[in-house]
Amino acid sequence: MASHPETKIDCSKVYVKRSTFSNEKTGMFDGAFAAVPFKEGDLIEKGVMRRLPDGFDGNTCPYIFTWSTERPNKVWAMGSGCSPFYNTCKEGTANTRMVRYFDDDRFEIFATRDIEKDEELLHTYISLKWRTCFSDLNEIVHNDVECANDDKETKEGEEQ
Repeated sequence: MASHPETKIDCSKVYVKRSTFSNEKTGMFDGAFAAVPFKEGDLIEKGVMRRLPDGFDGNTCPYIFTWSTERPNKVWAMGSGCSPFYNTCKEGTANTRMVRYFDDDRFEIFATRDIEKDEELLHTYISLKWRTCFSDLNEIVHNDVECANDDKETKEGEEQ
């Protein structure tokens, strides 16, 4: 079924199941996967962000997004759809990129290369290196060639 042309959220081409990086060392967790094949540049998912109340400390919660370019970050948000389930990987190996529109509280996720059906979808966590809740993940990411990603700062509307 095609999504409605006016929808703000469309994750119909993505599904969630146990991550391929999930194991006894990393723990058991889910990941986002391609329900259909994608070509480089294709829009994979779009959605909205809901800002969390002032004073929320996102350094303690890995399930929310850094939602500004300000450092130290004070704005945190919850993502719609499958966005919370995209795992991270080493710089240059991510098969998706997230474009953040901070003023509109929305995002779009695009394919950085051709992606096969059922392939796990990975993008760069812009706060991987400095958020305390990611300290263990940062260690795993930078010591495991298969599942890691370096931090990239993102300006409004800029590709990640």
